[in-house]
Amino acid sequence: MAASARTPEGGLRATAVRVLDHPGFAPELLALTAVRALGPGARDWAASLRDVYPDATPDGLARLATRRFVRLAAAGGATAALAGLFAPVAELAAVLWTQASLVLHLAAAYDRDPADPERAVELLVLTRVHPDAESARVALAAAEAAATDPVEQPWPRVGEAAWRLAAPLAAQAGGWLGLRVASRLVPGAAVLAAAVGGSAAAERLAARAVDAYRPPRAR
Repeated sequence: MAASARTPEGGLRATAVRVLDHPGFAPELLALTAVRALGPGARDWAASLRDVYPDATPDGLARLATRRFVRLAAAGGATAALAGLFAPVAELAAVLWTQASLVLHLAAAYDRDPADPERAVELLVLTRVHPDAESARVALAAAEAAATDPVEQPWPRVGEAAWRLAAPLAAQAGGWLGLRVASRLVPGAAVLAAAVGGSAAAERLAARAVDAYRPPRAR
C-alpha cells in the first residue's frame, strides 16, 4: 500500500489564500494545515499496513515511507490549480507539503499520532524553520491568531510568501548564497534554486525525523 501524499485540492487552495494574506507566517500556516489534512491519512496508512503485515517493524514502515516521498520530492512541481501568478508560492508549498507528508508518515510509523497538533511543532523544527520547539510553538500561536485577523495590506503578497516558504528549503540545502545570487539575477530563479536537490533534502529530513521518532532502545 503506497503512502498517501496528495493534498486535497481544497485544503491547499485554502491554505494558499491564508498564506498570501499572511505571508510572514507561510511555513507555520502550511504546517498547521498539513497536520490537519494529512495526519489522519498517515495514521490510516500505518494502521492498514500493520493489519496486512502484522510483523512489520517501525523501521520497515519508515523505509517504505522514505522511499515513496523521496521520489515525490525529486519530481517536485506545482499544483496545477494554483499556477499562473501563484506559481512560485504553489511550487514551494508543494515541495514543503511533500516534506510534511514524509514527516507525518514517519511519525505514524513510530506510533506517534500524526494528527496531533504537536506534529506541527516538530515539522517546523525538523524542516529547520525554527531552531527549537518553544520558538515553533510561539510562532504557531501567532500564525493562528494572525489568520483570524483582517488583512491590513494589499493581497496577494506573492513575493514575500514565496521568500518565506523558500527559506526552510534553502536552509536545508545550505544554499542561501546561491539562492540570493540567483534571485538577484533572474526573476523567479529563487524558486528553482530552492527546489534543487529536493530528493537529497528529503533524505536528510527523513534521517532527522527517524532519529527524533525512533525509541532510544531501537537506535
